[in-house]
Amino acid sequence: MVIVVGLLAAFVLVLVFSNRRTRNCRWREDRAADVGRARCYRCMACGAEAFTTNGKPPLDCQRNSVDL
Repeated sequence: MVIVVGLLAAFVLVLVFSNRRTRNCRWREDRAADVGRARCYRCMACGAEAFTTNGKPPLDCQRNSVDL
């Protein structure tokens, strides 16, 4: 019984603390397109491209800014 309650609590915590803005994004660094200190990232799910200066993938989905 304790295991079931623990699994249920873990599931609820994942739902509460997950970042819904980038849930479907799969950012991969494109080292060939890096410009100076800015790192280029491409989303494998939607094809968006974004640059960051902190070396980490973007926090927001760039899907709506892609010209298709």
